[in-house]
Amino acid sequence: MFNPDDILYEDNHLLVVNKRVGDLVQPDKTSDDALENYLKAFLKVRDHKPGDVFLGVVHRIDRPVSGAVLFAKTSKALVRLNEMIRKGEIHKHYWAIVESRPSTEQGSLHHYILRDGKTNRSHAYNSPRKDAKEARLNYEMLGCSDRYTLLDVELLTGRHHQIRCQLSKMGWPIKGDLKYGAKRSNPNGGISLHSRSLEFVHPVRKETITIVAPVPQDDNLWRYFDESVQ
Repeated sequence: MFNPDDILYEDNHLLVVNKRVGDLVQPDKTSDDALENYLKAFLKVRDHKPGDVFLGVVHRIDRPVSGAVLFAKTSKALVRLNEMIRKGEIHKHYWAIVESRPSTEQGSLHHYILRDGKTNRSHAYNSPRKDAKEARLNYEMLGCSDRYTLLDVELLTGRHHQIRCQLSKMGWPIKGDLKYGAKRSNPNGGISLHSRSLEFVHPVRKETITIVAPVPQDDNLWRYFDESVQ
């Protein structure tokens, strides 16, 4: 689940890890092991901490998604980062491999998303409706193969399954995402959505931090697109 090589950035206040497909960020009702617990155990041993290790989850990405996840190592950093999330001051970009090609190379999507708790699925609507939340993102086409397209997605709001839901609404389902209209699953059970980068002002040192998460190297299509946009 976790290897120290997966750490993308660390200081006294922050920790950023390149999550692998299939890993939970936080424990849930499945009782499966979670990245948060692995990291706490790792830090306790590595840093010889006698008591409980503090580690706050700043944001989560879905279990079948890979990429950068930000944790706070101090309560002061967690409070400040949570406020930055609320204000939209942590800039998040995702890479998505989709099954169709958008008609324009770049654009913006604006929908209203309603979550169905029974099915753990979200639905995107073009106009407001009761209990639906506004969802916005920007996208840019980075490359194409014979069957797939690589999009860079700038996430402007943080809704349940937002990228998966909005891209599916446009007729561009993410490769492997059966829940949102993909034709077939991926061999590893994940989906081809990757939390590519985070950019924000450090909550304590006040300098700009930019973190880029390498794509999964065990996936030939990810490697192909990664090399094609270099």
